[in-house]
Amino acid sequence: MKKVEAIIKPFKLDEARDALNQIGIQGMTVTEVKGFGRQRGHTELYRGAEYIVDFLPKIKIEIVVPEEKLDDAIKAIQESAFTGKIGDGKIFVSPIEDVIRIRTGERGEDAL
Repeated sequence: MKKVEAIIKPFKLDEARDALNQIGIQGMTVTEVKGFGRQRGHTELYRGAEYIVDFLPKIKIEIVVPEEKLDDAIKAIQESAFTGKIGDGKIFVSPIEDVIRIRTGERGEDAL
């Protein structure tokens, strides 16, 4: 099993969720986060004063998938979150040792 964490633009969340649902991935955790990479933030004007916005709003999607669905999940996120502009985001993949469903005690892929 692998954990996939994707940092994407907020307006791409619905497209990413739909793309993941189409390949059979139903459960996910979504968090509103802030950050920056090469974008380095931007400046805004508020009541006549200019200020720098260092951290930009992003969405973090976390899913755990069996190895055989990993490439499909990555492809689904990549294609649905793509705009071609700076700040499209990143995808991180990590190994998962075990999963336990609290309600039933199921372990491993059965708990997904």
